Amino acid sequence: MSTIKFTVSALALIAASAGAAAARDQIRIVGSSTVFPYTQAVAEEFSNQTGAPAPIVESTGTGGGMQIFCEGIGENTADITGASRAMKKSEFDLCVQNGVTDISEAMIGYDGLTIAVSRQNEADLDLTLAQVFLALAAEVPQDGKMVPNPYTKWSEIDSALPDTDIIVLGPPPTSGTRDAFVELAMHAGCESIEEVAKIAEESGNEDWINENCSRMRTDGPFIEAGENDNLIVQRLNSDPNALGIFGYSFLYENTDTLKDVKLNSVEAGMETIASGDYPLSRPLYFYVKNAHRGVIPNLQEFVDEYMSDNAVAPGGYLEERGLVALPDDERATLQEAVSTGSVKLEVTE
Repeated sequence: MSTIKFTVSALALIAASAGAAAARDQIRIVGSSTVFPYTQAVAEEFSNQTGAPAPIVESTGTGGGMQIFCEGIGENTADITGASRAMKKSEFDLCVQNGVTDISEAMIGYDGLTIAVSRQNEADLDLTLAQVFLALAAEVPQDGKMVPNPYTKWSEIDSALPDTDIIVLGPPPTSGTRDAFVELAMHAGCESIEEVAKIAEESGNEDWINENCSRMRTDGPFIEAGENDNLIVQRLNSDPNALGIFGYSFLYENTDTLKDVKLNSVEAGMETIASGDYPLSRPLYFYVKNAHRGVIPNLQEFVDEYMSDNAVAPGGYLEERGLVALPDDERATLQEAVSTGSVKLEVTE
């Protein structure tokens, strides 16, 4: 991150929106389904403490949230968006194009991308990332080339795995969780397969992994379940053989009915996510439209609550919902920058 100067045009846009914005008394927040429960918890706490109207929080997915957030400034646009990945340059460029040039980025903590299954499933599943890739990729290696994925049962990938159909519910392409899963699980699993590494090397294409290991299969075993992770939880509880992909907080909140699938023999937990031992750990973010501070009622106060130790520090109420807190020094720096809006986002690549 680096500082962007406050331009005359940005100040003019704030002034133009100020009169209209006064008509709206609720903060509007969009974005990631993974960040949603954390933001909702802050919204409830903020409303309880202050008596102010609770912010409207919508689960639109990371990509959808960025599109809404970057529509412009003024009362008809969102104030904050949550994201389960960092903002992309294309999204930042869209924001700038529409006059949203002054943005604060807050990395609120860490989350694990978990694969979960119903507790009714008696197997103690432990998958390698290579096995995950072979189960879910559109194309897999066979006889020195990539072919359409032929696997329909877990036992076809490894005889030690259950002889059950591959059924995995996961997020759609608009989700930051999908982006993170592709990068952390699919790419890593693909690269770990010796046959794939050889094919990639022989191609002479440095971007081969990204171009050939990113696509999820569309022939049935992988099911796009939309942006509502609670629907995945419901499906897992009704089908003991189905697996689901979602943020750790949803597993944390449903451990009475769900259990995690170990990845590379590591369980998903706060300690393994914080240490980086869990292979699918990732940072979570929210983005604030600074032009709306001091214009949309209570926005600054809400950001202060989100950045408070009461919320994001170890032992805070967001940790109680599954968020893994940042180290003390990183958190203190972040709290100062985001609460004051002193560090403005710039995405260069």
